[in-house]
Amino acid sequence: MGERVPDVARIAVLRANALGDFIFILPALEALRAAYPQAEIVLLGAPWHAQLWRDRPGPVDRVLVVPPAPGIREPGAGEPETSMADFLAAARAERFDLALQLHGGGGNSNPIVGALGARVTAGLRAEDAPPLDRWIRYVYYQHEVLRYLEVVGLVGAPPAGIVPVLAVTDADRAEADAVLGPPGRPRVALHPGATDTRRRWPAERFAEVARALAGDGYEVLVTGTPAERDVVDRVVAAAGVPVRPLVGALGLGGLAACYAGCALVVSNDTGPLHLAAAVGTPTVGVYWIGNLINGGHLLRGRHRPIASWTVRCPVCGVDCTPGIYPHRPGDGECPHRDSFVADVPAIEVLEAAHDLLAG
Repeated sequence: MGERVPDVARIAVLRANALGDFIFILPALEALRAAYPQAEIVLLGAPWHAQLWRDRPGPVDRVLVVPPAPGIREPGAGEPETSMADFLAAARAERFDLALQLHGGGGNSNPIVGALGARVTAGLRAEDAPPLDRWIRYVYYQHEVLRYLEVVGLVGAPPAGIVPVLAVTDADRAEADAVLGPPGRPRVALHPGATDTRRRWPAERFAEVARALAGDGYEVLVTGTPAERDVVDRVVAAAGVPVRPLVGALGLGGLAACYAGCALVVSNDTGPLHLAAAVGTPTVGVYWIGNLINGGHLLRGRHRPIASWTVRCPVCGVDCTPGIYPHRPGDGECPHRDSFVADVPAIEVLEAAHDLLAG
């Protein structure tokens, strides 16, 4: 544990990537809040972070939107251009006392954190990344929650908990209620999408789960982003029973409230799975084994990760681990993006779902 930094009034935290990635740092932010209760915690994030944290209780006081940049974040549709130089000039005027890099190995992010002008910087460092004042080595296979708790420990912030928690607001509930209406029976939600198609469990398996849970008397919701409409439609069509698709119908806060009102969420390893867990809903997640190591929920009372142990591409047979283990045979890369979790049988997911619903 590092020493606490004296006289800290303002803390910058860089974490500008996707939803699940952000959920993983919530315990680290709570540790910072407990260690520096009088300090303002400013997240350097994306526009959606600013929207999510508007009037939401929690460890983020304010969001500064960091411009799109390689290794930081992609630009949003129609987003106005902002130069990194202008952003850094404005950020330096904030006079941060601490600046923390919770954004990965640091090759792209450490230079930004180092340019904020903070009295003390801390974060992760891969082999190709410049150092910060206090840093810990970035090693890929480590649970993300624990990784970032180690980082805030460098500045004297011990863990206050290990479970990510996100508050659901009255505005979130009102948005969900306006779309969903009152429940006529208990609800469960399935999320069959994922940006990385290698993480997608087959739509037909989700349909089998939907069919079984609808038969058990649950109202089954199938959630997805507009880009995931096709896979949602495939699940709905294959289910053969009435299920309710929700594609782009809710904002992030409304989706959080939707999941909070469900008895269970079944999902691929993607942001909505981690959102559901953070608002307190039991989950069954389908994981590739490497992602389970890095991101599976740490507790089992209300969460069941189901793992695929596939490490070879199901199309060409290339061992996809040597990129991380360079001394092993093979190159670790192939162009295919077929599912690495298709071998998970539906019965395993259903058994976990029934166990949680019974509990």
